[in-house]
Amino acid sequence: MTISIIIPTYNESKLIHHLMSSILNGKTDDIVEVLVIDSVNSSDNLVDALPENDAKYIKSNFCSRASQMNYGANLAKGEVLFFVHADTVLPQTYVADIQNMLSTYDLGCYRATIDSSNFLLKINSYFTRFHFLWCRGGDQTLFVKKSVFHELGHYDEKFVIMEEYDFLRKAKGKYKFGIIKKSVIVSARKYENNKFWKIQWANFMAMRMFFNGGYSPNEIKDKYTQILNLEY
Repeated sequence: MTISIIIPTYNESKLIHHLMSSILNGKTDDIVEVLVIDSVNSSDNLVDALPENDAKYIKSNFCSRASQMNYGANLAKGEVLFFVHADTVLPQTYVADIQNMLSTYDLGCYRATIDSSNFLLKINSYFTRFHFLWCRGGDQTLFVKKSVFHELGHYDEKFVIMEEYDFLRKAKGKYKFGIIKKSVIVSARKYENNKFWKIQWANFMAMRMFFNGGYSPNEIKDKYTQILNLEY
Protein backbone atom coordinates (compact mmCIF):
# COMPACT_ATOMS: atom_id res chain seq x y z
CA MET A 1 0.00 0.00 0.00
CA THR A 2 1.27 3.44 -0.91
CA ILE A 3 1.32 6.09 1.80
CA SER A 4 0.80 9.85 1.82
CA ILE A 5 2.20 11.60 4.90
CA ILE A 6 0.15 14.65 5.92
CA ILE A 7 1.57 17.14 8.44
CA PRO A 8 -0.60 20.03 9.66
CA THR A 9 1.54 22.91 10.90
CA TYR A 10 1.34 26.25 12.69
CA ASN A 11 4.66 28.05 13.24
CA GLU A 12 6.61 24.77 13.49
CA SER A 13 9.92 25.74 11.86
CA LYS A 14 11.90 25.13 15.08
CA LEU A 15 10.88 21.48 15.52
CA ILE A 16 9.84 20.06 12.18
CA HIS A 17 13.41 19.17 11.15
CA HIS A 18 13.40 16.35 13.74
CA LEU A 19 10.27 14.88 12.15
CA MET A 20 11.57 15.35 8.61
CA SER A 21 14.84 13.59 9.48
CA SER A 22 12.93 10.59 10.85
CA ILE A 23 10.70 10.50 7.75
CA LEU A 24 13.70 10.51 5.42
CA ASN A 25 15.57 7.90 7.50
CA GLY A 26 12.73 5.39 7.02
CA LYS A 27 11.38 6.51 3.68
CA THR A 28 10.82 3.90 0.93
CA ASP A 29 9.31 4.03 -2.55
CA ASP A 30 5.91 3.38 -0.97
CA ILE A 31 5.92 6.92 0.44
CA VAL A 32 4.45 8.75 -2.53
CA GLU A 33 4.50 12.21 -0.97
CA VAL A 34 4.99 14.25 2.18
CA LEU A 35 2.44 17.06 2.34
CA VAL A 36 3.08 19.89 4.80
CA ILE A 37 -0.20 21.78 5.16
CA ASP A 38 0.62 25.08 6.83
CA SER A 39 -1.93 27.25 8.61
CA VAL A 40 -3.00 30.48 6.96
CA ASN A 41 -1.94 32.21 10.19
CA SER A 42 1.62 30.84 10.27
CA SER A 43 4.28 33.53 10.15
CA ASP A 44 7.59 31.69 10.52
CA ASN A 45 8.64 30.94 6.91
CA LEU A 46 8.35 27.22 7.53
CA VAL A 47 9.10 26.43 3.90
CA ASP A 48 12.72 27.48 4.49
CA ALA A 49 13.10 24.83 7.19
CA LEU A 50 12.05 21.92 4.95
CA PRO A 51 14.54 19.70 3.08
CA GLU A 52 14.56 20.61 -0.59
CA ASN A 53 12.49 18.28 -2.80
CA ASP A 54 11.55 15.96 0.09
CA ALA A 55 8.28 17.61 1.09
CA LYS A 56 5.58 19.55 -0.68
CA TYR A 57 4.83 22.77 1.20
CA ILE A 58 1.25 24.00 0.88
CA LYS A 59 0.09 27.24 2.48
CA SER A 60 -3.57 26.59 3.17
CA ASN A 61 -6.50 28.93 3.68
CA PHE A 62 -7.32 27.19 6.97
CA CYS A 63 -6.30 27.68 10.59
CA SER A 64 -7.44 24.46 12.29
CA ARG A 65 -5.85 21.01 12.22
CA ALA A 66 -9.09 19.32 11.12
CA SER A 67 -9.45 21.63 8.10
CA GLN A 68 -5.76 21.41 7.22
CA MET A 69 -5.73 17.62 7.42
CA ASN A 70 -8.90 17.32 5.33
CA TYR A 71 -7.31 19.58 2.75
CA GLY A 72 -4.22 17.37 2.64
CA ALA A 73 -6.35 14.22 2.44
CA ASN A 74 -8.21 15.58 -0.58
CA LEU A 75 -4.89 16.20 -2.34
CA ALA A 76 -3.26 12.91 -1.33
CA LYS A 77 -2.38 10.27 -3.92
CA GLY A 78 -1.57 7.38 -1.57
CA GLU A 79 -3.83 4.50 -0.60
CA VAL A 80 -3.06 5.23 3.05
CA LEU A 81 -3.23 8.60 4.82
CA PHE A 82 -0.68 9.02 7.60
CA PHE A 83 -1.38 12.08 9.77
CA VAL A 84 1.59 13.21 11.85
CA HIS A 85 2.08 16.21 14.15
CA ALA A 86 5.17 18.32 13.50
CA ASP A 87 6.72 17.77 16.96
CA THR A 88 6.84 13.98 16.55
CA VAL A 89 9.71 11.63 15.64
CA LEU A 90 8.92 8.37 13.81
CA PRO A 91 10.66 4.99 14.19
CA GLN A 92 12.78 4.05 11.19
CA THR A 93 10.49 1.09 10.47
CA TYR A 94 7.34 3.18 10.10
CA VAL A 95 6.55 2.18 6.51
CA ALA A 96 6.60 -1.57 7.19
CA ASP A 97 4.88 -1.04 10.56
CA ILE A 98 1.91 0.68 8.93
CA GLN A 99 1.66 -1.71 6.00
CA ASN A 100 1.76 -4.73 8.30
CA MET A 101 -0.88 -3.28 10.61
CA LEU A 102 -3.21 -2.37 7.75
CA SER A 103 -3.06 -5.89 6.36
CA THR A 104 -5.33 -6.76 9.30
CA TYR A 105 -6.80 -3.45 10.47
CA ASP A 106 -8.47 -0.48 8.80
CA LEU A 107 -6.80 2.29 10.80
CA GLY A 108 -4.49 2.68 13.75
CA CYS A 109 -1.77 4.58 15.54
CA TYR A 110 1.49 4.18 17.44
CA ARG A 111 2.06 4.25 21.14
CA ALA A 112 3.76 7.46 22.23
CA THR A 113 6.73 8.24 24.44
CA ILE A 114 7.00 11.81 25.71
CA ASP A 115 10.56 13.04 25.34
CA SER A 116 11.28 13.52 29.04
CA SER A 117 12.81 11.68 31.98
CA ASN A 118 10.00 12.89 34.25
CA PHE A 119 8.43 9.85 35.95
CA LEU A 120 4.89 11.23 35.68
CA LEU A 121 5.30 11.70 31.95
CA LYS A 122 6.51 8.11 31.69
CA ILE A 123 3.18 7.07 33.25
CA ASN A 124 1.32 9.13 30.66
CA SER A 125 3.33 7.42 27.93
CA TYR A 126 2.60 3.96 29.35
CA PHE A 127 -1.17 4.44 29.00
CA THR A 128 -0.94 4.99 25.24
CA ARG A 129 -0.80 1.20 24.79
CA PHE A 130 -4.44 0.79 25.83
CA HIS A 131 -7.47 0.94 23.54
CA PHE A 132 -9.59 3.31 25.62
CA LEU A 133 -10.56 6.41 23.65
CA TRP A 134 -9.24 8.69 26.40
CA CYS A 135 -5.80 7.11 25.88
CA ARG A 136 -5.64 8.37 22.30
CA GLY A 137 -4.59 11.68 20.79
CA GLY A 138 -3.12 13.13 17.64
CA ASP A 139 0.41 13.03 19.05
CA GLN A 140 0.35 9.26 18.55
CA THR A 141 -0.17 9.78 14.80
CA LEU A 142 -3.09 8.29 12.87
CA PHE A 143 -2.91 6.11 9.77
CA VAL A 144 -6.04 5.12 7.90
CA LYS A 145 -6.93 3.58 4.57
CA LYS A 146 -8.02 6.44 2.33
CA SER A 147 -11.25 4.64 1.41
CA VAL A 148 -12.14 4.33 5.12
CA PHE A 149 -11.30 8.00 5.74
CA HIS A 150 -13.71 9.09 3.04
CA GLU A 151 -16.41 6.64 4.15
CA LEU A 152 -16.25 8.17 7.64
CA GLY A 153 -16.74 11.64 6.20
CA HIS A 154 -13.28 13.10 6.94
CA TYR A 155 -12.52 15.05 10.14
CA ASP A 156 -15.47 17.08 11.34
CA GLU A 157 -14.20 20.63 10.85
CA LYS A 158 -16.35 22.06 13.60
CA PHE A 159 -13.95 20.31 16.02
CA VAL A 160 -11.37 23.05 16.53
CA ILE A 161 -9.95 20.81 19.24
CA MET A 162 -10.14 17.02 19.83
CA GLU A 163 -10.74 16.27 16.16
CA GLU A 164 -8.98 12.91 16.44
CA TYR A 165 -11.23 11.77 19.30
CA ASP A 166 -14.33 12.60 17.27
CA PHE A 167 -12.96 10.76 14.23
CA LEU A 168 -12.08 7.65 16.24
CA ARG A 169 -15.46 7.71 17.95
CA LYS A 170 -17.11 7.61 14.51
CA ALA A 171 -14.91 4.68 13.49
CA LYS A 172 -15.52 2.63 16.63
CA GLY A 173 -17.59 -0.48 15.97
CA LYS A 174 -17.46 0.03 12.20
CA TYR A 175 -13.77 -0.50 11.44
CA LYS A 176 -10.88 -2.38 13.03
CA PHE A 177 -8.44 -0.17 14.94
CA GLY A 178 -4.94 -1.31 15.88
CA ILE A 179 -2.10 0.08 17.97
CA ILE A 180 1.47 -0.63 16.83
CA LYS A 181 3.59 -1.96 19.68
CA LYS A 182 6.26 0.64 19.11
CA SER A 183 6.37 4.29 20.09
CA VAL A 184 6.75 7.57 18.33
CA ILE A 185 8.69 10.19 20.29
CA VAL A 186 6.65 13.27 21.18
CA SER A 187 8.05 16.62 22.27
CA ALA A 188 7.55 17.56 25.93
CA ARG A 189 7.27 21.26 25.05
CA LYS A 190 3.73 21.58 26.43
CA TYR A 191 5.00 20.43 29.82
CA GLU A 192 7.91 22.86 29.74
CA ASN A 193 5.51 25.82 29.86
CA ASN A 194 2.79 24.36 32.09
CA LYS A 195 2.85 22.32 35.28
CA PHE A 196 2.02 18.62 34.94
CA TRP A 197 -1.14 18.65 37.06
CA LYS A 198 -2.43 21.77 35.33
CA ILE A 199 -2.21 19.97 32.00
CA GLN A 200 -3.88 16.89 33.47
CA TRP A 201 -6.73 19.08 34.73
CA ALA A 202 -7.09 20.74 31.32
CA ASN A 203 -7.15 17.32 29.63
CA PHE A 204 -9.68 15.99 32.14
CA MET A 205 -12.02 18.94 31.65
CA ALA A 206 -11.77 18.72 27.84
CA MET A 207 -12.53 14.99 27.88
CA ARG A 208 -15.39 15.44 30.34
CA MET A 209 -16.98 18.13 28.16
CA PHE A 210 -16.41 16.06 25.02
CA PHE A 211 -18.07 12.92 26.37
CA ASN A 212 -20.87 14.91 28.02
CA GLY A 213 -22.04 16.00 24.58
CA GLY A 214 -23.61 19.22 25.85
CA TYR A 215 -20.72 21.48 24.89
CA SER A 216 -19.65 22.82 21.52
CA PRO A 217 -16.07 22.29 20.29
CA ASN A 218 -15.47 26.03 20.69
CA GLU A 219 -16.56 25.87 24.34
CA ILE A 220 -14.21 22.93 24.93
CA LYS A 221 -11.33 24.80 23.31
CA ASP A 222 -12.07 27.95 25.30
CA LYS A 223 -11.99 26.01 28.60
CA TYR A 224 -8.79 24.16 27.63
CA THR A 225 -6.92 27.30 26.58
CA GLN A 226 -8.20 29.20 29.62
CA ILE A 227 -6.81 26.62 32.03
CA LEU A 228 -3.43 26.56 30.31
CA ASN A 229 -3.33 30.29 29.49
CA LEU A 230 -2.84 29.61 25.80
CA GLU A 231 -3.30 32.26 23.15
CA TYR A 232 -4.25 30.12 20.14
